[in-house]
Amino acid sequence: MAESSPQQIIEVEIPQRITAKPDLQKEINAVVVFEITGPEGGKWTLDLTKSSDWVRAGADGVTPKMTLLCADKDFIAVCTKKLNANMAAVSGKLKFKPMDMNLALKLGKLIG
Repeated sequence: MAESSPQQIIEVEIPQRITAKPDLQKEINAVVVFEITGPEGGKWTLDLTKSSDWVRAGADGVTPKMTLLCADKDFIAVCTKKLNANMAAVSGKLKFKPMDMNLALKLGKLIG
């Protein structure tokens, strides 16, 4: 199987994870923008305030509660459990703006 890409993870795997654990959607209940840098990067909006259709490409016209910033390779490593999300955050590979520790920890349950 090919290595996952940020697009694959955000558009396919994250909605599957939310469907498998619906409590995460209620727990996070926020709009988060993923800003991924690098050749496989891009911007995606995750809106867990809605009951479905949580992910869309782009971030135009969105006021997120938080933006997650990460390089594509580091994002893939966190989401495939090759890199611990907490360690990635502490080392600066995973950044949150503005930093909301409570929301970041909840998001870690979803991506890590």
